[in-house]
Amino acid sequence: MERNELYPIFLKLHQLDVLIVGGGNVGLEKLSFMLKSSPNANVEVVAKQFLPELEALVEKHPSVKLTQSKFKKKMLKKRHLVIACTDNLEVNKRVYDLCRKKHLICNIADTPPLCDYYLGGIVTKGNVKIAISTNGKSPTTAKRLREFFEEIIPDDINKMVENLNEYRKTLKGDFQEKVDKMNEITQSLKGKQ
Repeated sequence: MERNELYPIFLKLHQLDVLIVGGGNVGLEKLSFMLKSSPNANVEVVAKQFLPELEALVEKHPSVKLTQSKFKKKMLKKRHLVIACTDNLEVNKRVYDLCRKKHLICNIADTPPLCDYYLGGIVTKGNVKIAISTNGKSPTTAKRLREFFEEIIPDDINKMVENLNEYRKTLKGDFQEKVDKMNEITQSLKGKQ
């Protein structure tokens, strides 16, 4: 059986520099997805032209910059994360090849072999965030799982997280004692008594 070997991480995109190459429908989708989860993400979108919807989205997010230009190699300087989603496979492949040389992680939209990472489904309820991956095989499945978790996770889970955080600060003892106490308190989340 094939195994998903992806390692999930949660990035602080407000502290990183992201480049999106492409200002069409896919660029809009990638930027929207990113800003939904990280509304203060530092992003520059480079394209020869932009969809009006993308321009309207950027107007609401001062941390996003639009650069009307064709992609140039120097645009990769001081980046941490790159997404290429133009309708020109040669441009996308060039971006990927340049990123590999600079040890930048890159995602070429809809081209799994040219992706160092995938943008999975995300469920957010306050401080609780769940990322869902199908290893790039089925975005529709990830979407359905996201919808399921959004429905099943109670809206007040954030209050529980905040209360447990405050309680955790009051615990005395060594690390293992604290872990045991927190495990005891959260046992009911497993649905078993």
